[in-house]
Amino acid sequence: MSDDFLTRLRRLDCCALSDALDKLELPGAVTGLSQFAGTRRISGRVITVKLEAVEALSSRAPERPPRHLCCSAIEKGGADNVIVVEQRTGLDAGSWGGLLSLGAKMRGIAGVVAEGPVRDIDEAREMGFPVFARTLTSRTARGRVAEVGTDVPVRVGEVHVEAGDYVAADNSAVILIPASRIEEVIETAEMVVRKEAVMAKAILTGQPIGDVMDGNYEHMLENG
Repeated sequence: MSDDFLTRLRRLDCCALSDALDKLELPGAVTGLSQFAGTRRISGRVITVKLEAVEALSSRAPERPPRHLCCSAIEKGGADNVIVVEQRTGLDAGSWGGLLSLGAKMRGIAGVVAEGPVRDIDEAREMGFPVFARTLTSRTARGRVAEVGTDVPVRVGEVHVEAGDYVAADNSAVILIPASRIEEVIETAEMVVRKEAVMAKAILTGQPIGDVMDGNYEHMLENG
């Protein structure tokens, strides 16, 4: 089924989306996650994965989870999806790796956002698969962290994320938008883009930048 909101989201950069969140007084802009692989902006509907320390899991259940982390998310994903992984255990252990990047690329998945470390980043770079993450590591998840759920609530930065929410990521930020608010966020971001285009045209035609910015920029979010 066609998703018109996703089509429109793909045209918007994260700074315009961040401005929209400011105007609407919504959380959702997360900085400090770097694009370690891939060169393009990504957008999509979220598939979530939550990881926890194996030691914590073994104390709650007699058996470890039967599947390797993130495989269920990859198998259900496609071109309209971005996988968002939470690994906030404090352990230096990969929440994503090279074979997962290969599997996701084969499915056409748009990219991955990891709140935590990722590994095998050179492999992701070689295949051009977009990876946004908190940091890098060489350490395997094996024996350290395991998946506790797919399509369960996760947290990226201080932002609560649900499966089916919308995400956009570029070199400025990762933007996470609740599905229930996507229409107003996109409409507001599109308004920001239109206003900035008018200012850019004024600068290109020779109007002093101070006149353009002083008269427009500081107040551009005040009116629709």
